[in-house]
Amino acid sequence: MASKSEFSVTGAYEYNHRSTTRWLLSHIWRYRAFAFFMLGAAIVNTSGQAAIANLVGEAFTVISQESPNLDRLRTIVAMIFGLALTFGAAQWTRNLTIEVLAQRLERESRNELYMSLLGKSQTFHDRQRIGDIMARATDDVRQLNFMLNPGINLVIGSSIFLVVPLIGIALLDPRLLVTPVLFIFLFLMALRNYNNRLGPVTTNSRDSFGKMSADLQEVISGIEVVKSSAQEAQEEQKFIRNASDFRKWFVQQGEIEARYLPLMMLGVAITLGFLHAVFLYRWGEIKIGQIVGYVGMFSLLRFPTFISIFVFSLVQLGYASAERILSLITEQSDLDENTQGYSARMHGDIEFQNVSFGYTPENPVLKNVSFKVASGQTVAIVGQTGSGKSSITKLVNRIYDADEGCVLIDDVDVRDWSLDSLRSQISTIEQDIFLFSRTVAENIAFGVPDASQEDIERAAKAAQAHDFILNFESGYETKVGERGVTLSGGQRQRIALARAFLTNPSILILDDSTSAIDSATEDEIQKAIRKAQEGRTVLLITHRLSQIRWADLIVVVKGERIVAQGTHDDLLTRSVDYRRIFARYEIDMPQSVVGD
Repeated sequence: MASKSEFSVTGAYEYNHRSTTRWLLSHIWRYRAFAFFMLGAAIVNTSGQAAIANLVGEAFTVISQESPNLDRLRTIVAMIFGLALTFGAAQWTRNLTIEVLAQRLERESRNELYMSLLGKSQTFHDRQRIGDIMARATDDVRQLNFMLNPGINLVIGSSIFLVVPLIGIALLDPRLLVTPVLFIFLFLMALRNYNNRLGPVTTNSRDSFGKMSADLQEVISGIEVVKSSAQEAQEEQKFIRNASDFRKWFVQQGEIEARYLPLMMLGVAITLGFLHAVFLYRWGEIKIGQIVGYVGMFSLLRFPTFISIFVFSLVQLGYASAERILSLITEQSDLDENTQGYSARMHGDIEFQNVSFGYTPENPVLKNVSFKVASGQTVAIVGQTGSGKSSITKLVNRIYDADEGCVLIDDVDVRDWSLDSLRSQISTIEQDIFLFSRTVAENIAFGVPDASQEDIERAAKAAQAHDFILNFESGYETKVGERGVTLSGGQRQRIALARAFLTNPSILILDDSTSAIDSATEDEIQKAIRKAQEGRTVLLITHRLSQIRWADLIVVVKGERIVAQGTHDDLLTRSVDYRRIFARYEIDMPQSVVGD
């Protein structure tokens, strides 16, 4: 079953997600030409070195004769020189192709993960820790590169280095195979045990790194809270504990590597093999050159034995990283983009029909909510904090889906709309304004990337933002800090209003979006909002009486349900809950607002 996604790229390459190994192989298979070139070059490289060892042995045989054949010796030297050039070129080709393949694996896996994250539902992102996601998207993806090069590159090379020398030794004298074959058997047994002990350590190492990154990101994002609460020392100790845990797994990895025995085993094996060859020579079974060639080819086993102590650590780390990346990619999302769904220009009629919803099944937020909004009307949603006001608005643009009942726009269930068509015609301005670390102009034009400068400035003027933007040193090209921290709350909200005005939505959702606007500009902002309300449906969550009382419909939410709905005058007459809310607002709000 294909996984759901709120966003996908048309014509994107399809990777195999059924297992981590198949996923990695499907990435490599996409660029299989590089893999085949690398494999062929590795075979030529290793065969060339084995052939050189054999030729050196033959040269010793020629030299040891009473009347050396100098012509044959010159031929051998020329052949060695040619083979050296050949295996050198093969090694260059091998390194180049595997590096290209590794870089493409890193690039494509990062792109795939990023596209996957863009397509996940809000429910998915609510469960995630940003720092851990960033660790997977940066460090874990980078580990895939190292896994392939030098990791898999050396694994393939060392595997060939185990086979080719055996073939060469067999061609010299099959009896000489006894010691190297026994060594390779013991080496593979030791390597299996090494990998079995190393695997859990590398997995825990990657997980602890993700936890450390997640905690660090949370502290940096909430640094104002940390400082205002004087919790620097406590957070420092928490980071030290996380770093110590991360260090602990590296120490365990080092202890496993320190007990690695194959290098010592190889020294013993070469000694025994040399003694075996000497005995055969003394018995007149082989020549001196065969001993030299045998030891030279046996010594080629030093390469796979030596590099295995660290290369399999890279492979294990990369594989553990691949599992962490794939677990994010394959985690099921709640919503689907529904590309073949209904798509049309919205009129703006909204209807809730017995809608129930909860962020978790055991904690319902809304129960049997029903109301209807005609196109062009402004609806004020009021109620106590935590009563579900914002949840109502998030069901309209399918940030979340209703558990029961349905939400209709223009008499079409929002789940039947194409998600792109639905969301592109609905703009939301929330109290917690998010601005990107980009220029003011780019933030305003975020929903309309091809907007002209004139359009951007027109939207800014409508939102009463044009004047303060021009006061910046670089005007509309001023870069704001991450999340807009270099701007005041009122400035951020007016830029967000301008962003909404520019998209020209059919439905506008204002979730307490004017709470940070100062009283000196409130009249201008109210005019801008009223202008924005013209010709479109507006869902309004606010505590400002000047906006509530003039709404076409007021919906009162209490205890997960709608307890009253109507106009301001109507609700003052017949709704005790509304009168209580209204009285509280009157107490909380300045008299200049109450008297509007």
